[in-house]
Amino acid sequence: MFIYLSKKIAIPNNIHLRCVGWNKEQGYIACGGDDGLLKVLKLEAGKDAKIKGLAAPSNLSMNQTLEGHSGTIQVVTWNESHQKLTSSDQSGLIIVWMLYKGSWYEEMINNRNKSVVRGMAWNADGQKICIVYEDGAVIVGSVDGNRIWGKELKGHHLMGVEWSPDSCLLLFSLHNGEVHVYDNTGGFVNRLNIQCLGSMGLGAMVVGLTWYNGRNGYVDPDCPTLAICYDNGRMQIMRNESDDMPVLIDTGMSVCACQWNHNGSVMAVAGTLHLSGIGEKDCNVVQFYNPFGEHLRTLKVPGKQITACSWEGGSLRIALAVDSFIYFANIRPDYRWCFFSNTVVYTFTKPDRSEACVTFWDTKNNEHFIKHIKYLMGMASSGEHCVLAVRTDDGSGQFGLIICNAIGTPVDSKYIDIEPHYLTMTSSYVFAASKENFYLWHFKTPKAHSSIELISASKLERQERLYHIDDAPTGMSDVFREGDKLYEATNDPICSMTASERILVVGRESGALQRYTLPHVALTARYSLPCRPHRLALNCNSSRLAIIDITGLLTFLDLDTRSSDNNGSEVMGSILKFERKDVWDMCWAQDNPELFAMMEKTRMYVFRNMDPEEPIASSGYLCNFQDLEIRAVLLDEVMREPESPCMDHLLTLEVKSLRDTRDLLEKVSIKDAAAFIDENPHPRLWRLLAEAALEKQDLKNAEAAFVRCKDYPGIQLVKRITNIQNEPLRKAEVAAYFKDFEEAERLYLEVDRRDLAISLRRKLGDWFRVAQLLKSGSFGDDVQMEEALNNIGHYYADRHKWDDAVKQFEAAHNHEMLSRCYYQLEDFESLESLVRSLPENSSLLPTIAEMFTSVGMSQQAVAAYMKCNRIKSAIDTCVALNQWHEAVELAKQHNVTEISALLARYASHLLEKGNRLQAIELYRKADKLLDAAKLLYQIAEEEGKKKAHPLRVKKIYLLAAQLVQEHNLKMKETMKEGGSRSAALMGLFDDGPGLTGDIDKAGSYNSMLDSPWKGAEAFHFFLLAQRQLYEGYVDAAMKTCLHLRDYEGILDPEDIYGLLALASCANRAFATCSRAFIRLEALPERIAVLQRQLQL
Repeated sequence: MFIYLSKKIAIPNNIHLRCVGWNKEQGYIACGGDDGLLKVLKLEAGKDAKIKGLAAPSNLSMNQTLEGHSGTIQVVTWNESHQKLTSSDQSGLIIVWMLYKGSWYEEMINNRNKSVVRGMAWNADGQKICIVYEDGAVIVGSVDGNRIWGKELKGHHLMGVEWSPDSCLLLFSLHNGEVHVYDNTGGFVNRLNIQCLGSMGLGAMVVGLTWYNGRNGYVDPDCPTLAICYDNGRMQIMRNESDDMPVLIDTGMSVCACQWNHNGSVMAVAGTLHLSGIGEKDCNVVQFYNPFGEHLRTLKVPGKQITACSWEGGSLRIALAVDSFIYFANIRPDYRWCFFSNTVVYTFTKPDRSEACVTFWDTKNNEHFIKHIKYLMGMASSGEHCVLAVRTDDGSGQFGLIICNAIGTPVDSKYIDIEPHYLTMTSSYVFAASKENFYLWHFKTPKAHSSIELISASKLERQERLYHIDDAPTGMSDVFREGDKLYEATNDPICSMTASERILVVGRESGALQRYTLPHVALTARYSLPCRPHRLALNCNSSRLAIIDITGLLTFLDLDTRSSDNNGSEVMGSILKFERKDVWDMCWAQDNPELFAMMEKTRMYVFRNMDPEEPIASSGYLCNFQDLEIRAVLLDEVMREPESPCMDHLLTLEVKSLRDTRDLLEKVSIKDAAAFIDENPHPRLWRLLAEAALEKQDLKNAEAAFVRCKDYPGIQLVKRITNIQNEPLRKAEVAAYFKDFEEAERLYLEVDRRDLAISLRRKLGDWFRVAQLLKSGSFGDDVQMEEALNNIGHYYADRHKWDDAVKQFEAAHNHEMLSRCYYQLEDFESLESLVRSLPENSSLLPTIAEMFTSVGMSQQAVAAYMKCNRIKSAIDTCVALNQWHEAVELAKQHNVTEISALLARYASHLLEKGNRLQAIELYRKADKLLDAAKLLYQIAEEEGKKKAHPLRVKKIYLLAAQLVQEHNLKMKETMKEGGSRSAALMGLFDDGPGLTGDIDKAGSYNSMLDSPWKGAEAFHFFLLAQRQLYEGYVDAAMKTCLHLRDYEGILDPEDIYGLLALASCANRAFATCSRAFIRLEALPERIAVLQRQLQL
């Protein structure tokens, strides 16, 4: 980030300020000072201002003095949710102010008259306020002025208060430096573990207690948010109130205030720094840190005593109270962003997501794609790709490099072991650097995969290697360090890096620069700078290096210049006698090594040969510089609504020579303009001259200018126009070149050249206009009209406007696209009509049949297949849709012999899955009644062994017998109709496919087929015997049981003889009962049971 002072507002009567607060939602600034001074200010840019962002001039739109306090204002705090201002003075008077009709008025007043208010804080939603007094009194009230609770913390002198983000906790800072935690009802929880003071804790006072509420998301999922800062300069930042490992910072100054920015990414610490040495004095400074304690910037502020600071809502400005002035400083944040291939990539955070939202904004088509990436560390771009550096969350400690294209699709990735603090990229290489190492990776892209490369070159370039910054590689197979030594810390860490296709330049904190050749990484030169480089940039031919140091000073280093030092030794490189201060961005031209643009505060300068042009007011971040045009993006404005970027946030700025050339071409002759361009040559200027000459029909100068800018299509255009004798036709060609197609068409039609107008529109793909031209005139034929209608239909189809597409394809007789549109509309009646209208054996019929099949319309699909004589496909469709009867009928009608094998295969598939009932239904529909019956007999036998309900088993046997009877009847009918006896017998005794089991089982099933009703009879008698027994007809039950002896192959003998023994005993036929028991005892199963009982 870069920061600079931009504005100063003086307070009347030299009244010293004590506090300042900036309303982050509405933009009001409250400042309080001595003698009861309380002012509300507001800075706004003009509504009609053409310049946006920080560069827009801002004026005071409100400057109201609020009357009501008499003593020095101690605290001012905003309730942004309800647009209220709360202030208190040294006498303890508290006033709540409200906005009414553009002015601030008193709403509520409270005066305890006992002690001084030391702190006031609203909770995150603005519903509660907590007020602490120096004597230990605490009051929590509501936004409407009601008191919720109060508490006296006896023996404690309070100095400040802060709410937790969830409003469940209150933090109180004490005069002795302790920070106590209470719940939101006033109950004590614990003391914070203060580690930053160490042995210097005596006498330190808390001057800053601030807890970021997470409203705008977090820069890191594990980001510290609670900051406690002491007047002696010590500060700690904690992740929560119980964090035992806080971030510890020693600012080295006397601190008066600290505050988080709007998204918790930067902490501003204001205070006084003592400068030792000659003429010792104190200096007002504001230091900026990230949440992890890394120092970002230091801002020196004039004046005697700084007392307070406050951020603007978007963190682009900060207000500083110094003596009787309010200073405003502009901040240029280090956004994570890059630009390549007309795509702006930027990141933002959302409160409901822990990941960073990475947006790929296609500025050409104004489309954007959002990707969510966790632990994003940085990005860089070049050519047609960008690289994202991420930290892995799998606990491995590795980091990832992801190559993405313009829509955010990853095309290559790599895991590395060093933390990528710095990234740079060329068209084929990525360079990542930590503090002591840099890593080279040759990445692959789809284009590289498809291109033809020499094998040797491919092997040479496919490399990746890690280097230590203290080593001096020669480009050969050097081995300097291995293992842990490769990661040894260095005394001079890396602080910046840049690369071109030819060289890599690495900057170090001491000001040393190291230059390496590419692709063979060889250290070829070392340079020394008098400053610490913060940002480096190489021009288009790698001859000059731009350096922006940590203070914003821009200098240049000529890399190839050789000179001698005082000892006569040759020294590479020389620093140019050129300096610019307060520079925060710069960009080299891609087509001119002497041309560059830079951002200095809120002005953009363009330099040619180190001579500046007139500045342009802008606060945009520079994207690229090509063809004398600079593209910039107003990232500050984009970040206000990052999910909906607007084309108004893109700037295209022209250099002075381009603007001057445009003016000359409007005011002077072509010849004079050509003389000016000769003095300031550039292909873009020659192209501009060529276009102007072409517009004036000065073909000779136009051709000469096209030659100078090496525009071969332009030269061909001039030659073509020269051969045209008709003046209107010449003008039409010129108008078409300038993309004024309406004018070109009008000129063509005026000279009755409708054919040329149609040809122009065809080249443009404007088929609607082609159709209009063909309809309005007699020119053209049916082929051209069909082509136009087809393309219009495709236009609608691509946008899923199927109804409109149908009309066009019907007029164009495009049956193929008609079928697709009907299918998408689910208009199957029209699709069926289309089948009837198509000729037989049309190549479109199978496609339509597949459409019908996909939605289960078998009849229509079969009709389509039959019309194109594809019987096999029709049968397959019936099978796929379980229309087996139709499949069999089709097979019989057309003598297809493969149907049996198909049925067998499908039945086997069903049986393997255990779907026997579906297989039975399949066999029944396919007239394979015997196979169905065999399966039913198998199920009945299994159910009988499972001791299922006898009535269920009887029903299964009945179904099987019914199927066998139906089969026998069909066989008799076949014989009556003239079929041979052998065929009938084959049908009767055909085992059929689909049954699994051994030969014995097959024999038992065949015997059942001989007497199909036997199984049903067995279970019928079994049920009858039991019913008779239970109803008391014991004699009838016994006789029925005697019949059951004929069915031992079906029923369990133990069940038969057990029932017989019971019935005969009840009937007092003891002889029969005895024989039944003897038979039971002789059963093998029963013997095995008795043997087991005896063993036990």
